[in-house]
Formats: sequence, structure tokens, C-alpha cells
Amino acid sequence: MEKVLSTINDIIWNPGLVGLLLLAGLYFSIRTRMVQVRRFGLMLRSLFGKKEGDNGISSFEAFCLALSGRVGTGNIVGVATAIAYGGPGAVFWMWVVAFLGAATAFVESTLAQIYHFPHASGYRGGPFTFFAKGLGKRWMGVVFAIIVILCCGFFLITVQANGVSATIQNEFPVSPLATGIGLAVLLGIVIVGGVNRIAKVVTIITPFMAIGYILMALAVVAFNIEHVPAAFGLIFRGAFGLEPVFGGLLGTTISMGVKRGLFSNEAGQGTGAIVSASADVRYPAQQGLAQAFSVYVDTLLVCTATALMILTSGCYNVLNPDGSVLVENASALGNNYTAYTQNAVNSVFAGFGGKFVAVSMFFFAFTTLVAYYFYAESSLIFLMKRRGATKERLEVRVLQVLLLASVVLGAVTEPNLVWRLGDIGTGLMTWVTVISILILSPKAFDALKEYEQALKNKK
Repeated sequence: MEKVLSTINDIIWNPGLVGLLLLAGLYFSIRTRMVQVRRFGLMLRSLFGKKEGDNGISSFEAFCLALSGRVGTGNIVGVATAIAYGGPGAVFWMWVVAFLGAATAFVESTLAQIYHFPHASGYRGGPFTFFAKGLGKRWMGVVFAIIVILCCGFFLITVQANGVSATIQNEFPVSPLATGIGLAVLLGIVIVGGVNRIAKVVTIITPFMAIGYILMALAVVAFNIEHVPAAFGLIFRGAFGLEPVFGGLLGTTISMGVKRGLFSNEAGQGTGAIVSASADVRYPAQQGLAQAFSVYVDTLLVCTATALMILTSGCYNVLNPDGSVLVENASALGNNYTAYTQNAVNSVFAGFGGKFVAVSMFFFAFTTLVAYYFYAESSLIFLMKRRGATKERLEVRVLQVLLLASVVLGAVTEPNLVWRLGDIGTGLMTWVTVISILILSPKAFDALKEYEQALKNKK
């Protein structure tokens, strides 16, 4: 089974997709005149814009919901696997994906606002509405919505559940099955309350968990401050194959950095656009800027915090493409990637660090599961909106049951298989989303000009 999935994954994640992501991000950066840098201050102000009405969630709630989807196991396990298979240089390519991805996130989220549709629970939309309303191809929107339901409702759900169950098991006498059931129960309590309960929960949990994790990372890095220059040296030299030990990994370094960067920040994947469509704001570009900032928070802050903890403490191994060990700094850890971060924190806070990471992973994964459910539910609502409210409610309940079952299944599934499924799901959504937003991007550029002109007129 893993061999089949590996073949499918290689087909989807061919060099063409890596190139498409980087070139699309570069194109959007140029066409928006580096909006991710030029309008950084406006990004921050956009987070706290007022709701325009009662048919959606606020910009800040949408930001927190999107960030809850971005800040997950990818920030702990994903960074560790990027280093394990691509070497420290993979971190650099995660940064590149974040910088260019901020422009991509701006475009996809602005388009989501332009093409969203009203619903009894609030505005909904995403790449499926790009096809249906933007390109006039509803059948393409239907196909994408089905892909999202499969990927976010099943494939990526298992990745998050597996990451948290493995981390919890490293530190506490709790079986993966028990962790999976606990996650499913808590998730069920939140999602049955609808979009308003979802928004309230993530608005409370997401900022605190991200800030707490970053503060812990700063403490670990401060303790290993003398190793920080060497860590950055490894990152930059490894990124371009200039570090002799990692020179043979250059292709894998770039690929792993891009894949894990995308898995973490979701820019171009389309899921951030699904959240952005639900915001009730006056100008579409306003929400685009808010979501661009969430990419920075996810990768440049949280992922970098994890990477520096691992590299400055030396709690990592690097593998050759054939699985043999290239660098063995922590032989006892093997391929237990969740333990990389746990041991890094334990090296400073003995007996406490691992437990802190385990609890952090639980909250990271939980809020991400909430976001994944929202993505899948919005896709289902798009599919069901021509079938009536009664049938829609029934289908939503079925989705909830199947998704909760996937949480339990993911918690007890073999990790490599789970990661393959996650990569396949991410790659499928990314191919379709990036191509669609490239076609429709002039609409986003016009929306940015409109917003900037409105700001000038207020002065």
C-alpha cells in the first residue's frame, strides 16, 4: 500500500508543482508590487476591521480560523521531517515559500471574498466558487469540493491525529486509541455548534497557543544562544548545497522545504480561501491582507521557532534518500520526528519540556482539526445548496460522523502512511487552486487597487 501511495505522491509532487508554486508566488509578488512587504502595516490593521453586517464572521475571527488550520503538526512534526529528509537547508526553502506564499495567500483570499455566496450560516466560498462563479464551470467546482472533502475530511485529518497521538504517547501513559477518542469527543462538541461556536473557540485558543509556544522556543534558543550563528550557517549553506555533508541532498532539500512549507502555511492550497470567504468585510483586499499575515505568523515565527530549537540543541538526524543515516546527532531518536522537538525543549527544561510540547501539539492539532472540518463543511454546503436545507443538514451530520471516525483511525495509523496521504491531498488541492487563481488573479489586482484608492480618499 505504501509503495502505491509513494508512486502517486511522486506523480503529484513532481518538480512541476514545486516550480509552479514558486513562480506563481513570484508573479503575484511582482504584480502586487510586493504587497506582502509594502503593505505590512496594513496587514496588521486589517486584522481588526469591523464586520460590515451579520452574514459572516469578523476579519479577526477569519484570521484565527485560518491560522488554526495553518498552525498544526506541520509546525512541529513537519519541520522535524523537513530537517530529517532535507537537512537544515530545507528550513530556508520553507521561508521562501512563506514569503512568496504571502502574496499567493493574498490573491486566493481576495478572490474568495469576490466570489463568495450567502448562506443561512454566513458567507461561504473558496476555490470551488472560483470555478463556478469566476470561470462559469460549476462541474469543476464540484470536483474541487469533493477533493477538499476527501483531503480535509479524511487524509489531512489523519495526519493531525497521528502527530498528536505519537507526541502524547512519548510523554504520557496514554494509548493512541485513547488520544484519538479524546480528540474526537472534543472536536464533536465544537463542530456541532456551527460556525459561530467554531469561530469563538479558535479565537480564544489560537493566539494563546501560538504565543506560548514561541515564548518557550525563545527560552530554549536563548539557552543555546552560542549555537545560533552555526544553525543559521547550516540553514543557508544547506539551502544551496554549499554544506559538504548535505551537498548530495540539494534536490530533496528544496522539495522537502517547499512541501513542508506548504503543508504548514497552506498558501495556494485553497483552504485559507475557504475561511476568507466567510469574513464579512467591506473590501475583498482587506481580508486578503489579513490572510497574508497569517502565513508569516505560521512559518516565519512558529516554524522558525521549532527549527531553531532543534538545530541549536542538536536533537536531530538527517537521512539519505535511501533511508540510510547521513548525520546522526541523536541516535536514540531514530525517525521519531515528534521527539526531535520534545528533546530540544527537554535539553533545557528537563522533565518538563517534552510534556510542554505534547500539550502544545494537542492544542495545535485540535484547532487544526476544527479548521479542517470547516473546510470540508463549506465544500459540502457548496455541493448541497441546490438540494435543499433538509438534505444539507443530513449530509452535514454524516460528514461529522465520518470525520470524527477519521480522527480515531488517524491516531492509530502507521505514521509514514499517514504522511503520504497528507502529501497527496495537499498536492491535489494545490495544483487546482494555483492554476485557477492564476487565471482569475487580475480580479484580485483590481481589488487591491480599489482598496488602496479608498484608503487614499479617506486621507
